[in-house]
Amino acid sequence: MSEPPRYRIRIVFGPEEMIGPGKAELLERIAATGSIAAAGREMGMSYKRAWQLVETLNAMFREPLVLRSRGGARGGGAAVTEAGRAVLAEYRALEAEAERAGAPHVGRLQALMRDIPEGT
Repeated sequence: MSEPPRYRIRIVFGPEEMIGPGKAELLERIAATGSIAAAGREMGMSYKRAWQLVETLNAMFREPLVLRSRGGARGGGAAVTEAGRAVLAEYRALEAEAERAGAPHVGRLQALMRDIPEGT
């Protein structure tokens, strides 16, 4: 049996201002790990790329979504702010709503698809 359809929603606010599944996952992993580097590693991306995405997110909104603390005896860290949690919650709510609203359409699209033999 094939995988169920997945939604990959990207909201484009401007040429360099967008949020999608990757940035949402990065926020979730930063919240879980307390580290931009660890979050990036878990996603298979470099610290530089993860930090670039965080900088983009922070620049997009009135308040930063992620705060970074510098190293010290125990090293640095990062925390998702209240604004970051709100943005993430709104994005995930939009995903869930789109999936609910789109289910009948996706079902009709699937009914129109050709059968794919198992094991291919």
